Amino acid sequence: MPTSTRPDLLLPAEPGQRALARELYALVEQLPIISPHGHVDPALLAEDQPFPDPSQLLIVPDHYLTRMLLSQGVAPGELGVPSRDGSPVQTDGRTIWRRFVEHWHLFRGTPSRLWLEQTLTEVFGVHTRLSAQTADEVYDALAAKLAEPDFRPRALFERFNIEVLATTESPLDDLGRHAKLAADGWGGPGGRVVTTFRPDNVVDLAFEDWSANVDRLGEITGEDTGTYAGYLAALRSRREAFIAAGATSSDHGHLTARTLDLGADAATLFDRARRGRAEPGDTEAFQAHMLMEFARMSLDDGLVMQLHPGAVRNHNRWLHTRHGRDVGGDIPQVTEYVHALAPLLDAYGNDSRLRVVLYTLDEDTFTRELAPLAGGYAALWLGAPWWFLDSPEVLRRFRETVTETAGFYNTAGFVDDTRAFCSIPVRHDVARRVDAGFLARLVAEHRLPMDEAAETIVDLAYRLPKRVFKFGESA
Repeated sequence: MPTSTRPDLLLPAEPGQRALARELYALVEQLPIISPHGHVDPALLAEDQPFPDPSQLLIVPDHYLTRMLLSQGVAPGELGVPSRDGSPVQTDGRTIWRRFVEHWHLFRGTPSRLWLEQTLTEVFGVHTRLSAQTADEVYDALAAKLAEPDFRPRALFERFNIEVLATTESPLDDLGRHAKLAADGWGGPGGRVVTTFRPDNVVDLAFEDWSANVDRLGEITGEDTGTYAGYLAALRSRREAFIAAGATSSDHGHLTARTLDLGADAATLFDRARRGRAEPGDTEAFQAHMLMEFARMSLDDGLVMQLHPGAVRNHNRWLHTRHGRDVGGDIPQVTEYVHALAPLLDAYGNDSRLRVVLYTLDEDTFTRELAPLAGGYAALWLGAPWWFLDSPEVLRRFRETVTETAGFYNTAGFVDDTRAFCSIPVRHDVARRVDAGFLARLVAEHRLPMDEAAETIVDLAYRLPKRVFKFGESA
C-alpha cells in the first residue's frame, strides 16, 4: 500500500504518542534530502540516460536482495549479477524479475521489503501487491514508467527533493563524470552532486593489485610513489583534485578502527610492502598509521573524515571468486573503538577543526563506546546505523542508546549508504518517521517540550548533516 493510505507507517501504536509523532513528522516530511554518504554511480546523473529494465535497476545491483536469495540456494547469476570468471548469467530482465518474485516471501519483516514496497508505490505509483501471480503485471507497469521522461535520473533527483548527493570515488578515478556534472551546473564546490575521497585501494596492502594501484596513483599525479614521501604527496594532490570537484569529506573502510603513529617506521613498512615483502600485521598497522596521516591532512584541507570499520570483506570466497567485490559476501565483526582510537584522539581529539564521523557494524558499541566517545571529544561525531544496521528497529535502538550520553547534537544525521538510487527518498523517510516516534515519546513522558522536539527533528533530518558535512553556508 502507498504511504498516503497508511500515514502512520512506523509511528508509535499508542494513540497519544502517535498524534504527537504525526505533528513532528509533518515538519520534516517535505524537507530536502541531504545524502552525505552513498555509492550511486555519478555516471547515472552525468549521462541522464533512461534506466534499463526494472530488474537491472532494482534487483541486479542490490546486494541486500541478491544475498538473501543466495542464502536460499539461488545463485547470483540467476539474478543477473555479472560474473568475473566467465560464468554465464541471466540477462533477460523479465526472467530475473520472475525468479526474484518467486522468493518474495523471504523478505517478510525485513527492511529490504519495506524499502522496495515503498519504492514501488511512492516512486513508481505501482500499488499492486507483489506476488508470483502479479510479477508480470508489476514488471510491465515499471517498464512503462521507465520509458517516460519523468523517470530519467535527473528528473527523479528533482522529484526526490535531493539538495546534496555525495558519491564515493577512489583516488584513481579521473572524476570525469563529476566534471560533466559541474559543466552542466550540477557539480563542483557547493554543487548538488559531489564526490567523496575513498583511498582504500591505495591504502589497504591486502587490496587486490595494491602495488599496481600505487603505481597508477603516481602516474596520475606525477609524484614518485616509489617512495613514501612521494606517496603522501600524491595523496595530497588527489585530495586537492577531489575538493576542486566538490568533495567535503573522505571515507575510510578499514577492517578495524585502530589508529597508530609509526613515525619514521612508516616509510620502512611502505618500502617493504612495495617490494612484495609485507609481514603479518603490516596491513592493519599501515592502515592505522594512514588514519593519522589523513587526520593531519584534514587539518590542512578541511575534509571531514568518515570511518566505516568492521566489515570482513569477501567472507564468502566463492561469491568473490565468481562475482567480485560488493555483491553481498561481506560479514560484520566485533569492533573495538576506545583503545583503537586513543592515538588519534590523544593527538587531535580536542581540536574542533577536525571532524571525524564514526560508524559501526557492531551495535553493542553504541552504548559502551561510541556514545561516550562522541560525547567527550570535540572532533568526534556519531554516524547513523549503517549497512547491516540501517533498519527501523536499530534506528530506534540507536536513539534510545546514544541520546542519554551523546545527546542529539553529537550525531551527524542519517546516511542512506545506497547504490540503489530509487531507494534514497524511501530510506530517508524511514529515518524521519523513526525519529518522529522517538521524540514523540520524550514529549509524552514530559521529558522534552513539543517546541524543542520540533526544532530537534528538523535539525536531525536537515540542519545537522548539512553542517557536519560542510554543505552550504551553514558549514
